[in-house]
Amino acid sequence: MEILIVEDEKKIADSLKKGLGELSYEVNVAYDGTMGEKMFAQQKYDLVILDINLPGINGIELCKIIRQQNKSVPVLMLTTFGSVPDKVEGFDAGADDYMVKPFSFDELIVRIRALLRRSQQENLPVGNLLQLADLEMNLDTKQVTRSGIVIPLTAKEFLLLEYLLRNKRRVVSRADIGEHVWNIDFDTNTNTIDVYINYLRKKIDKNFDPKLIHTQVGFGYIMKEHD
Repeated sequence: MEILIVEDEKKIADSLKKGLGELSYEVNVAYDGTMGEKMFAQQKYDLVILDINLPGINGIELCKIIRQQNKSVPVLMLTTFGSVPDKVEGFDAGADDYMVKPFSFDELIVRIRALLRRSQQENLPVGNLLQLADLEMNLDTKQVTRSGIVIPLTAKEFLLLEYLLRNKRRVVSRADIGEHVWNIDFDTNTNTIDVYINYLRKKIDKNFDPKLIHTQVGFGYIMKEHD
């Protein structure tokens, strides 16, 4: 996941970048609103963390600019002001969530995950048939085929493949898989996910081309047609 932080307090910005980086997020930092606007225009981000009091372009105006360019990217605003009118101004500018400084890093992570999860759900494919190349998953009949050949899967393998297909061409981390396919308290330090990924590879990739399940070293897994 690509996150843009626009925060003029360098200590806070660098601390957030370090903490989020340790959780496998890709983080870029802008220390003023003008640079934040340029960076957002140059790259696609999955989430923006935006301080309100910024030199150059302030956070409220930058949020409005972001919304003109992208209606759906989640924006989390940070501010030292926590009054109702201040929050209303932030939400009216297009923010999705609002945190008052000082804040807990753990709470920030919960907010980030909730915003990213909601954003992903809004962009998931709908319908009862999921497809990638010659692989098809019918959600009504619970049948998976590749090149017309029926591939039997266990219930957990089916759920894992469904999650990967719903997020095709997007890297999903082991933590994402653990939360969505197992449960929020799943211990990602075990090798269970890797074992099930290997089960799927043997069933849907071993005897077929192109290979569809790819490892993104250091980040997780992605379903796509080509390396």
